[in-house]
Amino acid sequence: MIVFDLKCGTGHVFEAWFGSSTAYEDQRSRGLLACPMCGSADVAKAVMAPNVAAKGNQRSAPAVPAIQPPPAQPPAPADAPPSPELVKAALATLAQLQAKMLEQSQWVGGSFVSRARAMHAGEEDHAPIHGQATPEQARELVEDGIQIAALPFPVIPPEVSN
Repeated sequence: MIVFDLKCGTGHVFEAWFGSSTAYEDQRSRGLLACPMCGSADVAKAVMAPNVAAKGNQRSAPAVPAIQPPPAQPPAPADAPPSPELVKAALATLAQLQAKMLEQSQWVGGSFVSRARAMHAGEEDHAPIHGQATPEQARELVEDGIQIAALPFPVIPPEVSN
């Protein structure tokens, strides 16, 4: 996974996670990126500080920090949008929670739909799985009473990750 700071045309800065630089470019070229605060599709990479490893390629902090709640901030008026810092912290927390959940789940790739149906029908033991389904397949699973949840961030198949 790679993290980019993105900025919309109205000046909102937010963090987004991608499988690779190529995945970012692909989503941007297809118009799939939008600002989470205003919905603007005019999104580009923002200037960000490099992540430079400490001397000897050692870090003083763990690679994946402990899950932290978003920082406490004074309450904003009910109609005010959340601050970019608060949105960034919430997205980071959500990404950490997803990563923790995926550690306890099995990647089943394209067989997700058939495996979910088999578990629902009692033909297979229930187990936490994650994989791929088209929006139409996901809709059909939900219509058939099979409980699924979309993941908020893309998942890189194990055979593709480096």
